[in-house]
Amino acid sequence: RPTQAVCIPAIHLHVTAATMQVSQKDFQKAQEQLKLLKKDPGNEIKLKLYALFKQATEGPCNVPKPGMLDFVKKAKWDAWNSLGSLSQDNARQKYAELVSSLVSAESASQKKDASAEEGRHDGYETLIVTTKNNITKIMFNRPDRKNAINHQMYREIIKALEEAGKSDSTIAVITGNGDYYSSGNDLSNFTNVQPDEMEKMAKDGAVLLKDFVGHFIDFPKPLIAVVNGPAIGICVTVLGLCDLVYASDRATFHSPFSHLGQSPEGCSSYLFPKIMGLAKASEMLLFNKKLTAAEACAQGLVTEVFPDSSFQKEVWARLEAYASLPKNSLAVSKQLLRSMEKEKLHAVNSRECEVLTERWLSDECVNAIVSFFQKKSKL
Repeated sequence: RPTQAVCIPAIHLHVTAATMQVSQKDFQKAQEQLKLLKKDPGNEIKLKLYALFKQATEGPCNVPKPGMLDFVKKAKWDAWNSLGSLSQDNARQKYAELVSSLVSAESASQKKDASAEEGRHDGYETLIVTTKNNITKIMFNRPDRKNAINHQMYREIIKALEEAGKSDSTIAVITGNGDYYSSGNDLSNFTNVQPDEMEKMAKDGAVLLKDFVGHFIDFPKPLIAVVNGPAIGICVTVLGLCDLVYASDRATFHSPFSHLGQSPEGCSSYLFPKIMGLAKASEMLLFNKKLTAAEACAQGLVTEVFPDSSFQKEVWARLEAYASLPKNSLAVSKQLLRSMEKEKLHAVNSRECEVLTERWLSDECVNAIVSFFQKKSKL
């Protein structure tokens, strides 16, 4: 018996010392975790954390009670004093547990937000498609290629527009990931094509382009372009089919068709003269004039320009307000605005694609593209 009586306290003391050590370590870790919290936990929780920290580091409340009018200090004193004789070990443990619960709650909230934000409608490799706050966002996602549009991306944009048109979202938004909105056609679409495959490539490309532009013409809801950076080619020409175009002041607009031996598409041969006048449209579509965001806005292609530093914040606040408007009313009103010209736009689209097929098969176009790649390789 005496032997047992001696051993038991020894074992107990050893376990207590280990517990204290772990508790101190967890306490220090909790302090670091608290600094990383992004959301304010609220005054009630902050008072509990303050009281537990003081109890853990100094023991029971040992300062005079503040005056009744010093509300902040009195609230802190009351919280600390309410812990009474709670031991420092237990205070450390409770502090660590409370911080852990806050971290877990915030993590769960972030995952929930991420799933809603990234929603990542499945099945896309070149786009990020999300739905949140009644907005379907279609984001070009080839930033390493300046969001150049290859054949796969064409097909995925068509799919995204079809899904957005049928979904419960109120509006759809197109934008780019990274520094560019889009550098237009990925010219690698035209490379590695054997001479005997050229005609098939041109015809298949025209079918794909016609379908692509047709989805912009027929899109049933308000469609808004958020142009975050330079825009080139096809992604410029279809802006005339969007209902609003918001641009960062660092965005530019360029359609170098003649430079590449090609011709306008996206119904721009019809819509651009209507939007900006024949002379300005000719300067852009025939003579490769690159417009700044301010110039594009002055000529009616862009609705409004925002400083790049506040672009995302201002634009998305406005879009969320638009998305709260009655969905069916917006859709019906858009159809009234667009319906009278739909037939004309489809006819223009067909004619543009016919001409482009001819251009793609011309020696002039082939030589221009070869020259482009040669110049690019020397840079």
